[in-house]
Amino acid sequence: MPSTLVLSQQLALVTAAIFTGAAIYINIAEQPARLQLDPDALLTQWKPSYARGLIMQSSLAIISGVLGMLAYFGTWDWRWLLGALLILANWPYTIGVVLPLNKRLEAVPPESANAETRSMVETWGKLHAVRSALGLAATLVYLWAVS
Repeated sequence: MPSTLVLSQQLALVTAAIFTGAAIYINIAEQPARLQLDPDALLTQWKPSYARGLIMQSSLAIISGVLGMLAYFGTWDWRWLLGALLILANWPYTIGVVLPLNKRLEAVPPESANAETRSMVETWGKLHAVRSALGLAATLVYLWAVS
């Protein structure tokens, strides 16, 4: 049976990888498909997708970050700390950079969506790609620490 330390290391990696997979899926599958829709349908799809994704991805980032910190304090290997900081960086990035745009999009009624709304969703996708990159970087650093 693995020790608590090994388990925290493995789960930090797994949760970061799940976060990353979900984030990249959004960028390479969901966002391009969404952009094929008319502005009102695009926004109608984006709103519940964002709400559900927020719960899943924020939870995964916190869990992975906490587990990465536990692995760091159990080993004093700076790679665990770096991985934890990278995955947790999604929080301040999302709050400071992405959330203002999210609030603007959430305030638009779908029947009022237009070309500006489409442009905002396109920008949102580019901003979300940074979250994918942070997740991928954290996953790779965790993988490096495990090996």
